[in-house]
Amino acid sequence: MTKKITRRKFLKNAVVGGVALGTGLGGYRVTYGQAKKPAGPIKIGGQGALSGAHADYGWMMMAGATMAIEEINAKGGILRRKLELKFMDEELKPATAVKNARYLVTDWGADFLFGVDSSGCAMAMGPVLPELGRLCIFCHASTHRLTEDLVYEKKIKQIFRISAPTYQDGILPALIMKDFPEIKRWAGIQEDYEYGYVSWNLFKETMKKYRPDVEFVSIAWAPFWTMDFSSHISAVMAEKPDAIHTTKWAGEGVMLIRQALTLGVFDNIKAWWQCMGGSVDILQGIAREVEADKFKGKLWASARYIHNYPDTPENKTFVEAFKKRWNRYPNYSAETSYSTIYVIKAAVEKAKSFETAKLVGALEGMEIMTPAGKRFFRPEDHQAVYTVPGGRVIYDKNYPLPILGDLRVIPAKEYYRYPPFTPIAATK
Repeated sequence: MTKKITRRKFLKNAVVGGVALGTGLGGYRVTYGQAKKPAGPIKIGGQGALSGAHADYGWMMMAGATMAIEEINAKGGILRRKLELKFMDEELKPATAVKNARYLVTDWGADFLFGVDSSGCAMAMGPVLPELGRLCIFCHASTHRLTEDLVYEKKIKQIFRISAPTYQDGILPALIMKDFPEIKRWAGIQEDYEYGYVSWNLFKETMKKYRPDVEFVSIAWAPFWTMDFSSHISAVMAEKPDAIHTTKWAGEGVMLIRQALTLGVFDNIKAWWQCMGGSVDILQGIAREVEADKFKGKLWASARYIHNYPDTPENKTFVEAFKKRWNRYPNYSAETSYSTIYVIKAAVEKAKSFETAKLVGALEGMEIMTPAGKRFFRPEDHQAVYTVPGGRVIYDKNYPLPILGDLRVIPAKEYYRYPPFTPIAATK
């Protein structure tokens, strides 16, 4: 006997079975299955130095990424999904950086990773990325081994770097300063870890290639958190160098320069090369001395981006927007993190996917315009190639802080290393 089903019972069973009812069919619209939930935000996890003498770099990284995310979200996000940021302090400790990466992916659910100030932290994180299954775009850590060893040799495809590597701290200053024949005796005050070792060795190797007459008369190694450089300065100045090359950065760089000035170093040398000295944190820290011409035009510097170069609409727009948003000029960590978010956008839109393999394919060989100029991601090692000049630190009445002037624009192809890579000494 056929069981009679009432209209009320049919409707009740239909809803329980996953049928959504609405207007349309006899006053109802029927669709099968659960209504698709809107996708959640794209989660981007970052980390950098947010404490200690280098904390401004982490803040700049966070500020640049925040501004890019605000811009993209205001225009609808990426593939109609908004972006969300979580930023953590790496403390310049490799173990902390690895712990942060694991938390951001496994607990918070990050779709992408970026950042990292310390080369040691970057090298510790790299081998963990295949396990986490996420891309990480490194926007500061400059060790050549990140891309040459981990990507090119070991094929860790999840690693990309948007910032210039140690080539700019060793090779670029040598290519510029080789053209000063009066400078024959060089000394160094360097970071006592891989960044300092490799930059100094690259500088010496390149300088010797073009200037066999140059001597390297003294070297002083200073570990992280050094605030009193008097012994280091005295040690190198005892050998009467013509010039000094240093890799001390952030607050330590400011302290070193000021102490050298107090000890009369700039009265007794012909040039001082400050790697990363074109970053606004150092320029702000020595602004009064530059305006008073205390350095006598002898202070030279570089950075992985400088706010007064290149003279392009993209850079001008970025600098003005950053000033308006944060009431500061951007340093290179701000630019590299800002550009990182737009690179993620370009990769996702090109791949139309969040699968790592497809995103890697989208990024390899990508050429993209950024505030720092046109960047090209080499397929071989995932290193972004772009040109950033070195110059003399000068006062310019058109800016509220010093800038790099007397710019020496050497194309990146002339100071970047290219595969196949040869080993670089990374020892004292």
